[in-house]
Amino acid sequence: MAPIELKEDTPACDHVEKGEGLGPVASNIGHTGTGKKVGPAEIKLVRRLDWTILPVLWVMYWFNYLDRNAITVARLDGMEEELNMTSTEYQTCVSILFVGYILGQIPSNMLITRVRPSWFMGGAMALWAIVSTLTAVTKDYKGLLLTRFFLGITEAPFYPGALYILAMFYDRQEIATRISILFSANICGTAFAGLIAIGVFQMEQLAGLSGWRWLFIIQGVITFVISIASIFILPNEPLNTRWLSEDDQRLAHARVARDTVELEDNTSTWAGLLQATRDPRLWVLVCCQHCHMAASNFKNFFPTIVETLGFDRNVTLALTCPPYLISGVISVIWAASSGELLAYSFFGFIWLTMN
Repeated sequence: MAPIELKEDTPACDHVEKGEGLGPVASNIGHTGTGKKVGPAEIKLVRRLDWTILPVLWVMYWFNYLDRNAITVARLDGMEEELNMTSTEYQTCVSILFVGYILGQIPSNMLITRVRPSWFMGGAMALWAIVSTLTAVTKDYKGLLLTRFFLGITEAPFYPGALYILAMFYDRQEIATRISILFSANICGTAFAGLIAIGVFQMEQLAGLSGWRWLFIIQGVITFVISIASIFILPNEPLNTRWLSEDDQRLAHARVARDTVELEDNTSTWAGLLQATRDPRLWVLVCCQHCHMAASNFKNFFPTIVETLGFDRNVTLALTCPPYLISGVISVIWAASSGELLAYSFFGFIWLTMN
């Protein structure tokens, strides 16, 4: 079989949008969506994707939330008092992360189509690891405020980038379950933040550092190591994936094309952004996501809320875990059901109502 050659100026997934090189597969492209697996080769390929892409993205997202939520458990170890902050200043530091997050998300999502996703995702993770580690050397409110702001900017590229990678390899019937598995890393990161802190806080005054400072150092260093490994494991696009054979590359490419609803001429990133903003469904989803985030924002203060029940620090941290573990299991089952029935909107609105 002839080797696959990719033009350097061809953006990722451009071959899918144009339907180039699909051969017999092109005749299957329509508005009916995906079908069942066409053979054992496709089943084997999906299993390979599940055991390569998903674990890496899951671990990366787990540390994404572990690093951002470290501040919520650090408060129980005296962070607020040591930095001479008021309660209002602490809450501002928690919230400022989302200002940076908003500023970084759309530009990063536009940039990922122009660079290698593996380098982009790994690089973003390395940057947020460095920023998170620097939290350990902050001396006052202003220092913590700055690190939280830049943590938001550097963490912003991950989630949209992860969805972009999943969309390159999975069809519509498969992707809901994979996204829910990925999202469970968010929930588990929040769940285990307290349990990890119980152990790390025992390092209090080791080398003269508070336990909460060690928490940021340890988690930041591990995050940085994982970011380097992710660069070599994450794929860039189906036709240019190192750990897939040439036949599997072509099959992965054809699967996405087969699931494409419609083909459009190649457009610029800005044109695509403007087209998306004109879609009323986008704004409905924005409203839904806004309501969801407002309903779940309590988790930024959940350890403090549990502490008011009168438990000691370690019991408080342990009690923050069970609710999120239950939530993670339910979310995966819920998303898998919506994927099988292709009823995403129905399941989504029911879930939002339950929130």
